[in-house]
Amino acid sequence: MRTRIAAVAMVAAGITGLVAAPAVAATATSGTDTAVCATVLNQPCVSHQIDGQGIVGIAQVSADPGQLTMVRVEIRSQAAWGSPWETVTSATTVQFGSAKATTARVAVSGPRMICATAGPAMDVSKQTTTCTNPF
Repeated sequence: MRTRIAAVAMVAAGITGLVAAPAVAATATSGTDTAVCATVLNQPCVSHQIDGQGIVGIAQVSADPGQLTMVRVEIRSQAAWGSPWETVTSATTVQFGSAKATTARVAVSGPRMICATAGPAMDVSKQTTTCTNPF
């Protein structure tokens, strides 16, 4: 019985790792406020910039030039660890081809994360969401 529980836990951890991998790989930023990320079509790339005045969320997505594309980025925060995540600010861009959205700068305390949803604007079933790990 313990062996089965351990096997199920390992499989669940492996699946979680595969699902989280794109978000972890896509969080670097350059000095020009442009996210550096893989060019996987319709997979949002999430990053952020923090300074003494607050935090800015950035998301971009690569897409076919003829596709009407939607990208939405949100800064989410918790009042305390374990409480529900609440959206503090968000920004959405809809345009043909690759797209980028940047939130307004906000001062947020407590745990926070950046989430992005992107993909074909006319087909919600093909849109994907990626979030950073809480920081």
